[in-house]
Amino acid sequence: MRSTRSRLAIAVGLTAVTAVALTACSSGSSATDSTPSADLTIGSTDLAAAGCPAKVVIQTDWNPEAEHGHLYQMLGDDYTVDADNKLVSGPLMSSGEYTGVDVEIRSGGPAIGFQTVTSQMYTDPDILLGYVSTDESIQLSSEMPTTAVFAPLDISPLMIMWDPETHPDAKTVQDIVADGAVIRYFGGSAYMEYLMAAGIVPEAQADGSYDGTPASFIASAGKDAQQGFASAEPYIYENEVESWMKPVAYQLINDTGYPFYMSAMATRADDLEANSECFKALVPVLQQAEVDYFADPAKTNALILDLVDQFDTGWVYSQGVADYSVKTMIDEGIVGNGENDTLGDFDEARVSELLEKTTPVFTDLGTAPADGLTTADLYTNEFIDTSIGLK
Repeated sequence: MRSTRSRLAIAVGLTAVTAVALTACSSGSSATDSTPSADLTIGSTDLAAAGCPAKVVIQTDWNPEAEHGHLYQMLGDDYTVDADNKLVSGPLMSSGEYTGVDVEIRSGGPAIGFQTVTSQMYTDPDILLGYVSTDESIQLSSEMPTTAVFAPLDISPLMIMWDPETHPDAKTVQDIVADGAVIRYFGGSAYMEYLMAAGIVPEAQADGSYDGTPASFIASAGKDAQQGFASAEPYIYENEVESWMKPVAYQLINDTGYPFYMSAMATRADDLEANSECFKALVPVLQQAEVDYFADPAKTNALILDLVDQFDTGWVYSQGVADYSVKTMIDEGIVGNGENDTLGDFDEARVSELLEKTTPVFTDLGTAPADGLTTADLYTNEFIDTSIGLK
């Protein structure tokens, strides 16, 4: 299954995009230095005592970016960067206190050959948690089942964007389709298979040739639409793509009737019970890290920009995009408490709706979900601290 991350875009289209990868000085160490975890005093949360591994390994789905800010928030000042392997590690901190274990945050996308995070998790048993979107979890449930324990994004930033000057009356994807626009997307993307199956996007107007570059969008002079991320592309196209430099309009895929949880933090299903005591202590740390990040993202964003520079995958990420991403995620409800006061929990109705909608789609694609798959197989809220939420 090909990744639906349109961030592949920016990785291959750098010649068409003028962006400056701003770097930040950090107090982190090089890959040859050791992390002085043994010298730290454990604070109010002891993850070692809770049975967590000495190094909590987390696999992300892309290069470091603001959407992953809650993870990098957990790194204190004494971290180690392994630029060759595109990872960073250090003492796992919770609101400035050491938790008794280290954390290793691994980049995805180009760093893992654009494999799914699920397949990477099943290749490397050292990975405790990985970013697995709900639709990916459903599609791969037969061979590589995963269960999510924390949802850092309440709704997905994935969107379809278009030129508001060419389509001044368009408010939705259906409006764009009615205008005759072709929608470019990464071929094999599950959400588009659903939109086509549901009749929202006619097959004749769906073009799976999108390679992530701005070239085709610009060449169409605004006539066509393409996928992107609301937390990045609107800023990039208006401020960093020299041959465009004007606003785009968009609709979130979530609002088309495809309510998947993107980048949910999941574990291999068979490992859930064995690590339950660890997750009981760790998941609230993840929740609090996200609250702390959005309260004051500056230092963590400086780290993210520094890592992008050191990893040097060819991907460009600027201070402007990072700042825009944080603001947009809050403004659009991409990050939030949802229908209650709790950050990171899953909504049963949404997961059930997605399971119902995607099962026939994946079956037709030859990747049928596991027999008898239920929402209880896909996620659990048992480790969520309901008192932790964004204010």
